[in-house]
Amino acid sequence: MNGRTVLERFPAGGPRGSWPAEEFAQARRLEGQPAEVVMDLATDAFLVIVRGADAAE
Repeated sequence: MNGRTVLERFPAGGPRGSWPAEEFAQARRLEGQPAEVVMDLATDAFLVIVRGADAAE
């Protein structure tokens, strides 16, 4: 296990000026989850993840 949980995936080719992965992650942070956005180059997608011990909750 790599110690992270993927909460959601977003395609990298979204509309110009749109940041759906960042908006989703911000909403999760407001709920108390330490969500962050990372790029998955293999699938050309942005992933919203939670790392470490918080991933198990």
